[in-house]
Amino acid sequence: MTFLAIKTEDGVRKGRISFYCRMLKVTRQGFYKYLANKDCPWKYQELANAMRAIVSEDECNDAYGRIRMYQALLLKQPEGIHIPGERTVYRIMKEIGLSRRPKRKPNGITKADREARKSDDLLKRDFRSAQPLKKCVTDITEIKAKNGKLYVSGIFDCFDAAVLGLAMDTNMKAALCERTLANAVHSYPELRGALIHSDRGTQYTSETYRKSIAKYGILQSMNSGGGRFHDNARCESMWARMKEELLYGRHNTEEMTVEELKTLIFRYFISYWNNRRICSTNGGLPPMVKRQRYYISLDAA
Repeated sequence: MTFLAIKTEDGVRKGRISFYCRMLKVTRQGFYKYLANKDCPWKYQELANAMRAIVSEDECNDAYGRIRMYQALLLKQPEGIHIPGERTVYRIMKEIGLSRRPKRKPNGITKADREARKSDDLLKRDFRSAQPLKKCVTDITEIKAKNGKLYVSGIFDCFDAAVLGLAMDTNMKAALCERTLANAVHSYPELRGALIHSDRGTQYTSETYRKSIAKYGILQSMNSGGGRFHDNARCESMWARMKEELLYGRHNTEEMTVEELKTLIFRYFISYWNNRRICSTNGGLPPMVKRQRYYISLDAA
């Protein structure tokens, strides 16, 4: 239609309209309708501006797909803007070029010690929790840096996917997991007595880690026999999302130092992930917003 409008000078050269419509296989009625509407403002322009504003709020928000963008709009409720259905949100995102990058498949790095004493699988792939600080998952991931490798250990709450404890080092010994646990208990003393699930890596079967578990009165759970990574799929998913949103296509980690990566990852989890990132499993709420609403509901009850 744009080509036709240019060639006919927006319909002024009427003698050529029939010819071009016939060659381009469009109707004259359709062309005149296009002329009547082409200078009208797009009815979704304000909504599109609101979407761009959401993306510009945080560096990692450009990883939002249609579900999280829709949930972000519902959470913010932009003044004077009607929020359409999820499919319409998706069409608008495609129209303005807000598309997600493809995922990459994460690789596991912890190795099981087949001779070590194991704990039972108490989680049994049930990653739901009705209360905070009752059921958690933990794992380690590896990131290559310019001056070595950085290992990130985290503890995530199954209630709202919040990061409870975080520790980073250039090795993946048991002391790293012990420090993660200590950081989590220091920030959330109510974590004592909770269940924490991990894979069967040597770090989690070590005597050092077991002593820490016993010290804090925490119930230990491990993947079932055979090394099934699905048993700790929630934690694997957390690492995959972090790398997709923060690193892939955005930062070349092999050109960054370990200390630079530590700062980047700490800010991502503690500031962005916990407080501002839309989480679909939370019904479109950031982890700490869901947690705050939970405690408010308890006070009201």
